[in-house]
Amino acid sequence: MTEKELLYFEDAINHEQNICAYIEYAISSLEDNKLIEFMKKELKNHDLIESKLLGILEDNCNE
Repeated sequence: MTEKELLYFEDAINHEQNICAYIEYAISSLEDNKLIEFMKKELKNHDLIESKLLGILEDNCNE
């Protein structure tokens, strides 16, 4: 993996971490249970994306 590609993955992982932080903050501010459940699903989706990105990065670093 090139340095440019590594930087892209680092940016993408940081982006997902930021989104998760924003979602967690939003959940703590919400009162509507439907919105809270929706945001929790979105949080799980972004956690999964972050995990996948980290997995790809680890696989390529181990090669």
